[in-house]
Amino acid sequence: QVQLVESGGGLVQAGGSLRLSCAASGRTFNNYVMGWFRQAPGKEREFVTAIRWTGGRTYYAESVKGRFTISRDNAKNTVNLQMNSLKPEDTAVYYCAAGYRVVGTADHEYDYWGQGTQVTVSS
Repeated sequence: QVQLVESGGGLVQAGGSLRLSCAASGRTFNNYVMGWFRQAPGKEREFVTAIRWTGGRTYYAESVKGRFTISRDNAKNTVNLQMNSLKPEDTAVYYCAAGYRVVGTADHEYDYWGQGTQVTVSS
């Protein structure tokens, strides 16, 4: 049974930093793409960033480029999201996801999802 468990969310002031982690279990994720999405109240879920488990190629939404960094720890089977220079508009529930046949940024391309973790950035 595949499980993705996010942690690390919380409340932070604008300009601050948070580090999210996603613990993946239940299968090997070689050749999978691990992604982070977010959903703010009243808005659709949107792509934030992704990383290929094999090779480590990364992808970022324009809104987070230069501020967020995605990484993976093969030994711990975790994917991390370092978020710096946070803005109030980054406030959302952040979801970790895993997909095998991911070619773009659409959430329907992902097969497995975590339960989400709340990130709140105060102004």
